[in-house]
Amino acid sequence: MKVYLLDNGWLECDANWMVSFSSIATLEAPECQHKWIKIPVYAVLIDHPEGKILYDLGCHPDAMNGYWPKGLVSVFPYYRRDDQDFVNQLALTGTKPEDIKTVVLSHMHLDHAGNLNLFAHADVYVHRKDFEYGQTLVHLSPDPAKHGAYVKADMEVPVKQFHLVEEDFELVPGVEVISVPGHTPGILGVIVHLEKEGTLIFPQDAIYTRENYGPPAKASGIMYDNLAFFNSIEKIRDYEKKYNAKIMFSHDMEFFKTLKLAPSYYE
Repeated sequence: MKVYLLDNGWLECDANWMVSFSSIATLEAPECQHKWIKIPVYAVLIDHPEGKILYDLGCHPDAMNGYWPKGLVSVFPYYRRDDQDFVNQLALTGTKPEDIKTVVLSHMHLDHAGNLNLFAHADVYVHRKDFEYGQTLVHLSPDPAKHGAYVKADMEVPVKQFHLVEEDFELVPGVEVISVPGHTPGILGVIVHLEKEGTLIFPQDAIYTRENYGPPAKASGIMYDNLAFFNSIEKIRDYEKKYNAKIMFSHDMEFFKTLKLAPSYYE
């Protein structure tokens, strides 16, 4: 089994979205300076003996050209080079979209489900509560400003089959899927047990950065359920200790710079 990290470009945003209260006004500094940062967007290709599995799908290539609503473009502008296009990243691993039969979505926010249209032929696993919440938001109102970080077009891709997950389970030998809610009503993390490099835990937006993880754990700026958010961090911490695992943070640029990116891989 091999694990490839697919670099899908980057978002820019206020640092407070990643770690809540990164900047805060005080009596001594009532006009505090906010920090504008870059955060990575990446997906995970698991090349397993039973077939290739994709975990998350990055951002839609036309995000900045009308695919995303203006509000999201303003808060989380997306950038990529041509070589960071999702299909081009897959090609680095010798993979075409049609080779993928199984997709796991950590959740359906704009930077994790953006290329779902490429995999309408696939079985797609997503947390039941996230799927239901996102579908509710995008269909209750025609106003995209009321859809949160979900993009209606992403939510309406007619895939082969959605599998709505609520409990932890083994997807294939050596690959566990775990429920780590908080950021949204339901997040799916993935644990991969590799032969040479040990266990990798991908919590995705259950833990954006090293600073969120701590200890002490720190809140992010986007939480659906703050108690569940902190409980999920501790659940992941327990798995880290159990497997002597490496945590693969989702939106930590400094950490991302230390990783092996496709066509390199973990095995």
